[in-house]
Amino acid sequence: MDLLDLTAVELAAEIKAGRTSAVEAMDAVIARIKKSEDELNCYVTFDEEAARAAAAKTQSDIEAGRLTGPLAGVPAAIKDNMCTKDVLTTCSSRILNNFVPAFSAEAVLNLEKSGAVMTGKTNMDEFAMGSTTETSAYGVTRNPWNTGHVPGGSSGGSAAAVAGRECFFALGSDTGGSIRQPASYCGVVGMKPTYGTVSRYGLIAYGSSLDQIGPLCRDVTDCATVMEAIASHDKKDSTSMKRSDMDFTSALVDDVKGMKIGIPSTYFGEGLDGQVRDAVMKAVGVLKDKGAEVEEFELGLVDYAIPTYYTIAAAEASSNLERFDGVKYGYRAKDYEGLHNMYKKTRSEGFGAEVKRRIMLGSFVLSSGYYDAYYLKALRVKSLIKKAFDEAFAKYDAIIGPVAPTTAPRLGESLSDPIKMYLGDIYTISLNLAGLPGISVPCGTDSAGLPIGMQIIGDCFKEKNIIRAAYAYERARGKFPSAGEREAD
Repeated sequence: MDLLDLTAVELAAEIKAGRTSAVEAMDAVIARIKKSEDELNCYVTFDEEAARAAAAKTQSDIEAGRLTGPLAGVPAAIKDNMCTKDVLTTCSSRILNNFVPAFSAEAVLNLEKSGAVMTGKTNMDEFAMGSTTETSAYGVTRNPWNTGHVPGGSSGGSAAAVAGRECFFALGSDTGGSIRQPASYCGVVGMKPTYGTVSRYGLIAYGSSLDQIGPLCRDVTDCATVMEAIASHDKKDSTSMKRSDMDFTSALVDDVKGMKIGIPSTYFGEGLDGQVRDAVMKAVGVLKDKGAEVEEFELGLVDYAIPTYYTIAAAEASSNLERFDGVKYGYRAKDYEGLHNMYKKTRSEGFGAEVKRRIMLGSFVLSSGYYDAYYLKALRVKSLIKKAFDEAFAKYDAIIGPVAPTTAPRLGESLSDPIKMYLGDIYTISLNLAGLPGISVPCGTDSAGLPIGMQIIGDCFKEKNIIRAAYAYERARGKFPSAGEREAD
């Protein structure tokens, strides 16, 4: 039995039964990382000695009966914008190249309580600003399916680590599609929960009203299980919601009879690659054959989602990133004259081009004379987008569409044209603006062998609907190979 072929839940069951151990699982992951990390570059921080020690301690806790959960002993990776106590946390930016937090993010603590063992911190677009993991100060991450292509972003390191079998699952964050889009590009399952379901405490903010932590996994069962582990009410996060319906694994039912599914015709028009359209519609047909009621409908305001999102996200980013000034922590320029010159040189040297672009855009839309014309108008459109989804969910249990207009682009293609990169988020950003949950499930490959993802969208606090639909489709589809398994074949 190759441990790396197992899902997270399957591995935990094997460990619990005594047929393997957390130490053996970590050894398998470390061997895989040593084999492929030079090419993939999934991790910013990987401490082999610490990972082995954590696995050994977890194994002793399992044997003593202190850890009994469905993720106990499973190696997992953490995106590098989540604080981890005594472990370097950089947001893949030079400006935080020496930042070691004194505390861990709530989601990370919840994972530790579940018995999952951290392998390391994954690469990402700098401060989560990007869709390809090419804006990282630590080099690009490559897609395990084809290393000439991007893994998506900003959680590209997490998605590539799962797809490349360098961990069993990973945490990512999603501000405008940053979990779902890399999940689609890397052929794994990725979920953004309803805003407020997972605590943002300890998540280094990009767009505070949009950011949400979620899992990247090998299958829907793992996804629901990890969601149960990380979701919790947290008094330290003012946006955290009190919920009594977070038994997400109860939705793992192979039955969609009578489920009403809406297909937005606007999502399948101009700009969508034909192979992506065909794969998603074929997957919809599978659910229809299993008894779901499928209907096309018009979802308004799609054309306004991109400018609305980038106006709000950039505005919030410009406010959130002003704290990185070289005074309290992080990088500081070596040669400067006076306080203001130190600020300028530190931020000029510490931030990358894409981060600077979004800070300047955000500062512009918040400036006197432009606040009403841009930012306030964007907030109004955000409300209208939420209203459009509310009207749709009065009719449908779930909405299905593509995750991205194309499969993973080649390295360098998107970065040379920022507008093209921004337009790649057209199907994902509306969920963040409306606070909705969404899941990306692999539904095929294109002619080049690159994965295609189907996005299932639910109403607020209705994660169980999308998990149910995703699980039913996955059961009918059968096992989807990971890039690592394809390589082994």
